[in-house]
Amino acid sequence: AYGRVGMRPVDMITGPGNAYVAEAKRQLFGLVGIDLPAGPTEILIIADDSADPALVATDLLGQAEHGPDSPAWLITTSAKLGREVISEIERQLLTLPTAAIASAAWSRWGEVAVVRDDDAAIALSDQYAPEHLEVLTSRNDYYLDRLKNYGSLFVGEESTVAYGDKGVGTNHTLPTGRAARYTGGLWVGKFLKTVTYQRLTPEASESIAPIMGRMCASEGMLAHELTATVRQQRYAQRRRSAS
Repeated sequence: AYGRVGMRPVDMITGPGNAYVAEAKRQLFGLVGIDLPAGPTEILIIADDSADPALVATDLLGQAEHGPDSPAWLITTSAKLGREVISEIERQLLTLPTAAIASAAWSRWGEVAVVRDDDAAIALSDQYAPEHLEVLTSRNDYYLDRLKNYGSLFVGEESTVAYGDKGVGTNHTLPTGRAARYTGGLWVGKFLKTVTYQRLTPEASESIAPIMGRMCASEGMLAHELTATVRQQRYAQRRRSAS
């Protein structure tokens, strides 16, 4: 952001990082642009009774090992599956090399929500607006067509978050902390900016000036009003002189 020897200051800083990187980007925002504010990594899995509880548990812990502040959430339409996943997590933590971190995350931030049906699962997931969302159900296409708020979606047991992070090509710089309600991940558009311009004819300027002037006056912006009034009078005078 401030430049260094051999490099001029940049206009934008992007990309993932740890808590220190996130804080640095937060403090620099305004001096430079950033892609998005990033918090602890998140995973939410939607699963029904067709899902393999061992696989669900593995994928939850796969993200929980990022740090003790990494949420791992399960939404399921099957209370039985929910209980089995909890048992599986406890069993896998006994042998997981990163169990100290993953266990802390699961203890603090792990959740299992049992909902009545698929639509309730979709509604709850959209409220969470997770960074990473996996769907492991017998109706994956139903979910794919209806889910709205997520950073990246992994459909079916054949895909998993680690694939997206490391190699299959989907985005790895994603919104966290419910930011997926209003933005997606980093993409080429983040490096583009939209600029606009306006050009009016004298006739158009004269025509719109009274309306704009009244709007400005109603807001108490009298100098604003004057910029419209001056143009209205100027172009009206020119029009009369030319006729």
